[in-house]
Amino acid sequence: MAEIDVLVSEVGPRDGLQSITRIMPTAAKKAWISAEAAAGLREIEVGSFVPAKLLPQLADTAEIVAHARTIPGLTVAVLVPNAKGAEAAIKAGAHKITLPLSVSETHSLANLRRTHEQVLAEAKLIAEMIKALPTSERPHFEGSLSTVFGCTLEGMIPDAQVARLAESLMAAGCDEVGLSDTTGFADPAAVKRLITLVKAAAGDAALTGIHLHNTRGLGLANALMALECGLTTLDSSLGGLGGCPFAPGASGNIVTEDLCFMLAAMGLRTGIDLDALVAVRSILAEALPGEPLYGFLPDAGLPLGWKDAA
Repeated sequence: MAEIDVLVSEVGPRDGLQSITRIMPTAAKKAWISAEAAAGLREIEVGSFVPAKLLPQLADTAEIVAHARTIPGLTVAVLVPNAKGAEAAIKAGAHKITLPLSVSETHSLANLRRTHEQVLAEAKLIAEMIKALPTSERPHFEGSLSTVFGCTLEGMIPDAQVARLAESLMAAGCDEVGLSDTTGFADPAAVKRLITLVKAAAGDAALTGIHLHNTRGLGLANALMALECGLTTLDSSLGGLGGCPFAPGASGNIVTEDLCFMLAAMGLRTGIDLDALVAVRSILAEALPGEPLYGFLPDAGLPLGWKDAA
């Protein structure tokens, strides 16, 4: 991070592809990841180790991890639902493992079929598994607080519950916790409040990243607030692919291209070449014909006389 100010973490190959019904060819996934890395992306969540019968879109994750690991300087991230998935992720060689813990227990039961305590037990098993590895081979372990800004099943979650679960994830052995706006409920005031709350509970250094959706058009505003609150890692998806849109024309994840343009316009260093990044969209358009791709920058282009302020 010394030579950049903000780490943009691309989650499209996981969050984006799991949210659409069609299956992207493995060769196209590899080309996508390679092209984004060449454009300057330093962290890409390439898939998820879940049963293929549940998410056939991500059945090739081990092969994708193997490919991504050949790219110099790229942090290869994956999501896992439990210790069994983490074991597969470690075997594949992932650099970063994320375990989602929904702060809404109703959602946790629907999504992972596990209570809070059961997910925390899985977190402890994963942490022990990682600790048993040689130091140089240990992946970074993140516990993601899902539905932290609200749940479509339970509504708003009490602050005390969020704080307890953040603290419990760190106690279980996570290296950090992350905030995830799974349902697109977040607004800038809520982002500021939850960051303050979780840092107080889990420790200032325990929270550096946030996963935001643009469901109601507040994605970039929420990202800006997260930056102002000191976070340095922002998740996004190329073309806004996937996510959880609740309204026609509203993308789910923040669009990587628009996020990177905003950061560059603000003079923040991401290490990402905007023209090269926008060009990667052609891989998605060819591999997923007819799939909606969002983004203002690709449509409008860079301003006349544009110079990267960083």
